[in-house]
Amino acid sequence: MSQWDSLQQLDSVYMNKLDELYSHDRFPMDVRHYLSSWIESQNWVGAATDVSLASILFQVLLEKLDNQHSRFVQERDCFVLQRNFRRFKQNFQYRYQEKPHDLAMVMSWLLIKEREILDSAQLAQQVQVLQVHQSPVEMDSQHDIAQQMTKLKNRVQEMEHNVKLLEEQQDEFDFKYQTRMMEGSTSDEEQRQQKNILQVLLNRLNTARKALITAMIEILKLAEELLTVIVNGELVEWHKRQQKSCIGSKEDVDLSYLENWFTMEAECLFQVRKFLKKMEELSGKVTYDNDPFKLKKPTLQRTTDELLVVLLKSAFVVETQPSMPQGKGPLILRTNVQFSVKTRLLVKVPELNHVMKVTVTMDRDAPQVKGYRRFNVLGNSTKALNMIESSSGGMVADFRHLILKEKKNGVGGKGVHEISLSVTEELHTISFQTEFELHGLSVTLQTSSLPVVIISNSSQQQAAWASVLWFNMVSTDPSVRGHMENISFFNNPSPATWSQLADMLSWQFLAATDRGLDPDQLEMIAQKLLGQQLTYSNCPISWTRFSKENMPGSNFSFFIWFDGILVLVKNYLEELWKEGCIMGFVNKDKEKLLLSTKQPGTFLLRFSESARDGGITFSWVEFFQDETPNVRTVQPFTKTDLSQIPFSEIICNFQFLEVLNIPENPLKFLYPNIPRDEAFGKYCKEKKGDENLYRKYRKTKLVFISQENILNGNLDLDSLHDPQSGFPDDDFCDVQIEERFDSLSDKELTCDILKNDLFLVDRDDMDNSLGLAEEDIPPDNHFLNVSRLLAARCSAAPLRHF
Repeated sequence: MSQWDSLQQLDSVYMNKLDELYSHDRFPMDVRHYLSSWIESQNWVGAATDVSLASILFQVLLEKLDNQHSRFVQERDCFVLQRNFRRFKQNFQYRYQEKPHDLAMVMSWLLIKEREILDSAQLAQQVQVLQVHQSPVEMDSQHDIAQQMTKLKNRVQEMEHNVKLLEEQQDEFDFKYQTRMMEGSTSDEEQRQQKNILQVLLNRLNTARKALITAMIEILKLAEELLTVIVNGELVEWHKRQQKSCIGSKEDVDLSYLENWFTMEAECLFQVRKFLKKMEELSGKVTYDNDPFKLKKPTLQRTTDELLVVLLKSAFVVETQPSMPQGKGPLILRTNVQFSVKTRLLVKVPELNHVMKVTVTMDRDAPQVKGYRRFNVLGNSTKALNMIESSSGGMVADFRHLILKEKKNGVGGKGVHEISLSVTEELHTISFQTEFELHGLSVTLQTSSLPVVIISNSSQQQAAWASVLWFNMVSTDPSVRGHMENISFFNNPSPATWSQLADMLSWQFLAATDRGLDPDQLEMIAQKLLGQQLTYSNCPISWTRFSKENMPGSNFSFFIWFDGILVLVKNYLEELWKEGCIMGFVNKDKEKLLLSTKQPGTFLLRFSESARDGGITFSWVEFFQDETPNVRTVQPFTKTDLSQIPFSEIICNFQFLEVLNIPENPLKFLYPNIPRDEAFGKYCKEKKGDENLYRKYRKTKLVFISQENILNGNLDLDSLHDPQSGFPDDDFCDVQIEERFDSLSDKELTCDILKNDLFLVDRDDMDNSLGLAEEDIPPDNHFLNVSRLLAARCSAAPLRHF
C-alpha cells in the first residue's frame, strides 16, 4: 500500500493535519493524489542537491500533468479538474521553471511530513490496542515496543532511499568508466585525470557501500532485539494468559497488537532481503578488491533468514483452543462429537491468502506407550489459512467440524513404555502444520494445542474438567514440556500451592457468574482442605486431596462438592450470587459467631457442606428469654427443590411452624442488617394477569413447609405427607395425631435443624371446602400458609403444638 493510500485511511484528526500540510499553494493536494505512485517512486532528496536530476523530474512532472489533463478531457463530469490541472501546470512553470531544485526540496519535505503523520497515527493505534486490560507496567513495556517498531520501520525506509542513491551513484561511476573505455587512447595527462576522477568516484562508492552495510547491521541488530522481546516476552505472556483464560480467568487474549508487530517486523526483514538481493546485483555489475558487499553479504543474508525463520515459526499459534459445544469447558473433547479449534499466522501476507494449507494431526511425535489411547481425526482436517474468517483480516484457519475416533489397534513390544491412567487423566495434543513459501524463503511451521482430555461419555466431564484445571494451574509453560512429560503428568502430578488453587477456584465463579470468591470465602475453603493454619499461601495441596480422596465424613471428593455448588449457583442462584446476597462458603461455627451478635431475625445464606451435588440453606438467629442466641438452620435446598420454586421466593414467603407462636416468616434482615424485602423484594414481585405463568395452572399449588424435627421419634411428621398413605378424605389431622402432639413436651419439639417438605395442594378444595377467609388464601406464586390451613381443618388441635 502506498504512503498516500495509507494516509487516506486515517482518522479525521490526522486527516486535518494532512489538510493543513497542503493548505499552502506550493504543491496542490490534487496533484499529490492523482500522481501519488509516480511521486513516491522518485528520488526527491537527491534531486534537491542535483540540479540536472531536478530538471529532469520537473519536465517529467509537467508531462504527467498534461497526460492527466487529457484523461479529464475524455471523462465526463471532470470540467473543474480540467481547468485546475491547466492552472497547476502554469503555476509550476511560473514558480519552479528557473529553480527546479526548489520543487524537489518542497516535495521531499512534504513526503517526510506525511511519514511523520502516518507514524504518529500508527503509534496511537498501537497504544490504543494495548490499553485494553493492561497494567501500567505492561502498558509502558508495550508502548516502548511500539516505538522501537516504528523506529525499525523508519530505518528500513531510509535504507530503501539510500539504496536508490547508491544505485544512481554506481550508475554514474559505471557510465564514466565505460565512456573512458570507449574513447580509446588519449594523452597521458588526460588518462591520469580520468583515472583520478574514476578513483574518486570509486572511493565514494566504496564509502557508500560500507555505510549501507553498517546501516543494515544496525537494522538487523534492532530487529533481533525486538524479536527477542516479542517472542520470548510478549508472546510467552500471551500464551500464559490464554492458558489461564481456559480455566476461567478473565484475561485479555486479543492478538491484534502482536499481529501488528509480527507483520511489521516480517515486512522489514523481507525488505532487507530485497536490499541484499540488490547488493548482489550491484556487486555483479561493479566489484573490486575488498568489496564490502561481497565480504559481508553472506553473513547478513544468513542473519536475516535466521531471524525470519524464528519469527515465522513463532507466529503460528492456536488462537482458540479445542472445545466442543455444551462442554464443561475448553480442552475437553468427546469421541464422535464435533469440536472446533482455530489457528492463526500472526504475519499478514495477502499474497498467501488461501495458499497455505494447514493439516491437523493427533499426538504427533508422541512416544509409544502401552495403554495410551490413539485417535484419528475425522472431518475436514486440512484447511487453508485465509483472511475471510477473521474480522481483523488476519491469516486464520478455523476448523469447526472435527471429530475424534479411537483407534482399535494396540501398542506393544520391546522398548514400549507402559502407563496406567484413567481416561480422564490421559492428556493428548492436537498438532497443526503448514508450509510457508515466499520470495525464495521456505519454512515449515508447526504449532500445538494445550493438552486435551478425551472422554467417551458425558458422565466423565466433571472428572475431565478437574484434570484440565489442575494441569493448567500447575503447568505454567506446557510448550516446553515434552510429549512423554505431558502423557505421564498424572502418574505423579505436581502439587499446587494454596495461592494457585485459590485463584483457580475464584476464576470458576468469575467465569460462571462474573463474580469471584472473596478472601473470607476462600479462607473457609482453605480450612476445609487444610485444617486450621496460621497462613495458607504456600501450603501444598496434592492432586489426590483435590480430586480423588473423599472429604472427612463424606463419600465424595472436594472437587465434586465444589463443582456441585458451582453448577447450582450457575443454574439457579446466579442473580443472588452476583448481587452479593449469598455468603456461601462459611462453616457452621463462624455462622453462629456472625449471627449471635445481630438483631433477632438476621439471617444469612450459605452452601451446604454435606450435599454432594450442591445445596444451599439459610440460618437465622433468635434469642431466648435470657438473651442467649439460638441459631436455627433449615434443611439444605438442592437442585430438585430450586427447579420447582425459585430460592428468592422461598426466602420471601418462608413460614415456620413453631410451638406457641403464630406462624410467620422469621427471616427479617439479611446479614449484616439489610431488610429482607430490600434485598429480595425485586425478585419476588407478584405477577398479575397474563404475566402470571401459573394462571392457567390455578388448580394446583407447590408448597414448602418447614417444621421442627422430633428428636425422640415419638412423632413421625413425615406421615403428614406420606405419598403412599395419602391424606384423610375429610381431614388433614386425626384424633390420634392430635393426641400424640398433646403428649409431647415443648423441649422435645425443639431442634436446630428444620425440615422442608414440598406439597402439591388442590386449590379448589382449599378454597371451597375449607371455608377459609380471603386473607387465609395465598396469592399465586406464594407459599401456602400451612399453619392456618391446619388450624382451620384441625380446630381441636391447639396451635401451640405447631
